[in-house]
Amino acid sequence: MHLLEEITIIATVSVIVTIVLGRFKLPVVAGLVLSGALVGPHAFSLAKDLKAIEVIAEVGVVFLLFTIGLEFSLGRLKHIFKQVALGGILQVSATASITTGLALALDCTLPEAMVYGFVFALSSTALVLRTLNERNELDAPHGRFIVGTLIFQDLCIVPMVLIIPLLSQGLENLSVWKEMGLAMGQSGLMVIGLFVCSKKLVPLLFKWVDASRSSEVFILTVLCLCIGTAYITSLTGLSLALGAFLAGMIVADTDFRHRAMGDILPLKDVFVSFFFVSLGMFFNFEVLIDQTGTVILLLLAFLFGKGLIASIAAMFMRFPPRAAWLAGVGLAQFGEFGFVLLQLATKENVVSSEAIAPLLNAGILSMFLTPLIVYKAPHFTAGERALDPLAKLLRAKSAEDLEQKTVGHNDHVIIIGYGISGQLLTSSLRSLSIESVVLEMNSDNVRLGRKRGDPVYYADATSEEALGHAHLESSRAVVVMINDHSATERVLATIDRLKVNVPIFVRTQYMNGVEDFDKFNPAGVVACEVEGGLEVLSRVLRKLEIPRNLIIREIDHARAQTMHSDREFKEAPLPLHAHQELKKLTVENILIVKGAKIVGKSPKQLNLAEQTGVLVIAIGRGEELLLHRLAETVLEAGDMVYCIERKTDLSVTLDWFDPSVGKNMV
Repeated sequence: MHLLEEITIIATVSVIVTIVLGRFKLPVVAGLVLSGALVGPHAFSLAKDLKAIEVIAEVGVVFLLFTIGLEFSLGRLKHIFKQVALGGILQVSATASITTGLALALDCTLPEAMVYGFVFALSSTALVLRTLNERNELDAPHGRFIVGTLIFQDLCIVPMVLIIPLLSQGLENLSVWKEMGLAMGQSGLMVIGLFVCSKKLVPLLFKWVDASRSSEVFILTVLCLCIGTAYITSLTGLSLALGAFLAGMIVADTDFRHRAMGDILPLKDVFVSFFFVSLGMFFNFEVLIDQTGTVILLLLAFLFGKGLIASIAAMFMRFPPRAAWLAGVGLAQFGEFGFVLLQLATKENVVSSEAIAPLLNAGILSMFLTPLIVYKAPHFTAGERALDPLAKLLRAKSAEDLEQKTVGHNDHVIIIGYGISGQLLTSSLRSLSIESVVLEMNSDNVRLGRKRGDPVYYADATSEEALGHAHLESSRAVVVMINDHSATERVLATIDRLKVNVPIFVRTQYMNGVEDFDKFNPAGVVACEVEGGLEVLSRVLRKLEIPRNLIIREIDHARAQTMHSDREFKEAPLPLHAHQELKKLTVENILIVKGAKIVGKSPKQLNLAEQTGVLVIAIGRGEELLLHRLAETVLEAGDMVYCIERKTDLSVTLDWFDPSVGKNMV
C-alpha cells in the first residue's frame, strides 16, 4: 500500500472517530489515539506500513518539542523555576522513586525499574492543558499547580532521554556512571555552545531572512533550525527530541519567536496528530483480553497511585484540599513523552516490547478516561475530604496566626482572593481607614501581601474554621474574588450554613454559571467577561465617533442581555481634532479692541454666526470665563472671545473685533 493511501485512510478514520467522540465531549487527542488503535495491526490492520507512520510520528515529536522549546526563553525559565520548581520536583521525584521501588519489589531489574519510574512521573501535557482550557480552569489554583508541574515534567525529558541509553549497559558498572556524567557534561557544553552562537548568529540570520520579505523563506529557515539542530545533536549521541527542544529555546530568545510559533503551528498540528495516531497503534486488544488483571492494576496505579502522589505534593505546596484533589486528578494519566521514553528504552534493549505492552494499554486507557474524570471530579467531594486531615495539619500554624492577629476586628471587610482585584480593593480600603482581612490560598500572593503590609493570611475560605478565625459574624461585608467557580460556590454555601447576615459581593471570570450564585442571594455579582466586553464596546464606539447617547443606548442594551450594574458610561468626550468632519474647523481666541464694531452689542444682535460663520463658544472677561447664554451677552472691550470658524471666515471677520486690522491681512 502506498504511503499516501495510508495517510488518506488514517486521516479519514481520524475525522470520523473524533467527530463521534466529540458528541460525548471527549477531546481530539482521544479520537486520534482510538483511530490509531482501529487502523493498527492489532485491530483492522488498515495501515500496513507502520515504519513509515513511525517516521512521521518521530517528526511529530520533533515539532512538538520544538514548539514547547519556543515557550521557554532563558528569562522565562528562570521565572518558572522560581515559581514552580518545588511542586514539580516533589511530584516527579516522589512518583519516580515510589514507582522504581515497587518495580524492584516485583523483581524488575534496576534499569527497567528506572524506566517505569520515569514513565509514571510524566503526564500528558497536550491532553491536560486542552482539558483545562476548555473548562476555563488554567487560572484556578489547581490549574496553576498542574501547569507548573507539566512544565517541569517537560524539562525533565532532557535528562531522562540522556540517561536511558546508558541503562542498557548495567548500572552496577562504574564506567556507566562515568559515561552518564560525561554525557550530561557533553550535553551541557553543547547547550552552552548553541546558546552562545544563537545570541549572535540566529538573530542576525532572522534579520536577513526578514529583509527578504518572503514568508516561504522564513518558514524554511525555522524548519532548518529545528531539524538541523536536532540532527546535529543526534550526531553527538543525543536525541532528536532534545535537539528540537534546544532549537525552540534558541528561537525563543529572538524577536521572531511569535512569528515562528504562528508559522510552525499548522505543521506541528499535522505531524503531532500522526504521533497520537501512532501511539494508538500500540494499543493491543489481545493484551487487554489476555492480561486484563495486569492492565487494570496498572490503570489503577495511574489513576489513583499517581494521582494521590500529585495531590500530596500540592498539599505540601500549601494548596487547599480541593485544589490538591483536582490537581491529582488532572495529572493522573500516561503522558505522550512516556511513550517516547518507552520507545527509546525498547530500542536500547532496556525493556522488551512484550513487557511494556500492558503498560501502554493501561496508559492509553488512562488518557481516554482523563477528560471524563476531570469533568466529574469537582462534584466528588470524598477525595478532598480524605485530604482534609493533612491540610489541617499543614495549615494549623496559619489558622492560629489568623486567629491571633484578627482578635478585636469589628466592622471589617473580608476579602477572599488577593489577585489584582483583591490588591486594588485592599489598598483602597486601607486609604479610607476601613479594616480588612484577606484570605488567600496562593502562598506567593500571601508573601506579596505581607511585604506590602496588607493583612493577608494563608487560609481556605471554603472552611467554616477559616471564616470563623476571620470573624465573619462581625464583618461589614464579604468580597469573593477567586477564579475557581466551584470554589466560589462552596464559599457562598459555607457562609450560608453559618447563618450570618452579611452582604456578599462576588467577582467571577465568566458570565456562564452566574445563576449558580443566585440561591445565596449575593448583594452583587460582577463578571469580568461582561465588564471587560462593555469597556471594549464603549471605547470602540467612541473612537468611531458614535454619538454619546447612542453609545449609552448600546451599553444599556448589552447590560439588559447580561447583568445589571450601577456603573455609568463615563468615557471622556473626544477632542475637536478627533472628529473627522470637524477637522477643517479651528478654535481661535480673539481680543476685542476698544472701538471695535461689536463692542456694546451681543452676537445675537449682530447676527454674527449667520453673517460671518464664526461661532462664539466662550468669553473670557477678567478672571471669569462665561460659558452660558453667550448669544445674548453684550460684548465689551477687553473681552477674550473664543470661537470656532474656518480660516476663510476669520479672514473676513477679524476687523469686527479689531478695527486696526485690515480684511486682507490674515
